Amino acid sequence: MKKLVKVVAAIIENENEEILCALRSPQMLLPNMWEFPGGKVESGEDLNTALKREIEEELGCSIETYKLFNDHTHEYDTFIINLLCIKCKIINGTPEPSEHSKLIWMKRENLASLLWAPADIPAVEQLINEKK
Repeated sequence: MKKLVKVVAAIIENENEEILCALRSPQMLLPNMWEFPGGKVESGEDLNTALKREIEEELGCSIETYKLFNDHTHEYDTFIINLLCIKCKIINGTPEPSEHSKLIWMKRENLASLLWAPADIPAVEQLINEKK
């Protein structure tokens, strides 16, 4: 039986209405695909605490979380991911990639031009169709 992994991801928007996109490094599972930064929820952690910790670890900055934006479960070949995307903003620091190959800020209407990890696609589509 495949293991279910609960993962939180940050949809971080800047003052220019651009979304932070992270490119998975060649060493990661699903290499060279784009995703929203985040990571696994540890035992006993709530979603917001887990996301704040992951963003601090991965990007070296602090965020404020707002609301759950997208909740999607995707089955990969070897595991199942429950990806919970949460809208956030940066409150301290500048995002710097430590695990990812690169970070870019992108307008909603251009998000579809990237090769996204399959689990992230529903949130990408919801962002593109969101009324601002």
